[in-house]
Amino acid sequence: MIRKDIDWRGLRATFHAAKPFPHVVIDDFFDPAVAEAMERDIPAFDDPSWWQYSNPLEEKRALNLWDRFPAASYQSFSLLCSEKFLIGLRELTGVADLSADEGLHGGGWHLHPPGGKLNVHLDYSIHPKLGLERRLNLICYMTSGWNPAWGGALGFWSHDEATNSPKDLVTSVECRFNRAVIFDTTSNSWHGLPEPITCPKGLARKSIATYYLSPPRAHASERGKALYAPYGEQSKDPAVLELIRRRADVKTASTAYRTDERRRTPERRK
Repeated sequence: MIRKDIDWRGLRATFHAAKPFPHVVIDDFFDPAVAEAMERDIPAFDDPSWWQYSNPLEEKRALNLWDRFPAASYQSFSLLCSEKFLIGLRELTGVADLSADEGLHGGGWHLHPPGGKLNVHLDYSIHPKLGLERRLNLICYMTSGWNPAWGGALGFWSHDEATNSPKDLVTSVECRFNRAVIFDTTSNSWHGLPEPITCPKGLARKSIATYYLSPPRAHASERGKALYAPYGEQSKDPAVLELIRRRADVKTASTAYRTDERRRTPERRK
């Protein structure tokens, strides 16, 4: 189901040497037939099952409910959460006590339509329900025939210590069907796709995501919500800056979303 020739231990040096923080890109990640079936599984933009995120920081759809996944997606997420797959990730990262977030908190299917975006951000550090530290993200692009000119590349930014904010875009992982990117979320790992996607109406950037955890390390950040950065002219907009403040605070994060009330579920938020 996943490429059998991936040399996880052989990729360890590449992973740790990558800039601006550890990551690795793996093309043709799933067997072709599996990837094609997973792409078909992901609902259309207007499907009522999506959780909707619509605010100045993020314009996307997401769904992480196992009972909504058809067979190909269910089996693939099961494999990504399995001990068999974790053995490879432990060899890649050297994190011996790595485990999967089987609840797919913040993970599952993601979809970015025309105009979709995700401001540069740091993920939360401590899982709100398990109390474990998020260590690793896996994202796989699931849109065949994607034109890079439409955008959708996942960007990795360097860290500005003085301002605790993203500094320079160092790496862009082009959106290519069945391409996976695995990255460390603990190294001031600023990432996102802040430029709105320009694909034609009726198309969307589809992806899946899973996350991996460990017992919190002594020096782990205590961040309980994602920390977003303003992009472009947003840095001069008091309303956006206030939104970022509320979004980053566990106590006020649930007030920071503008979304369809039928899909308002703050506890599922990233």
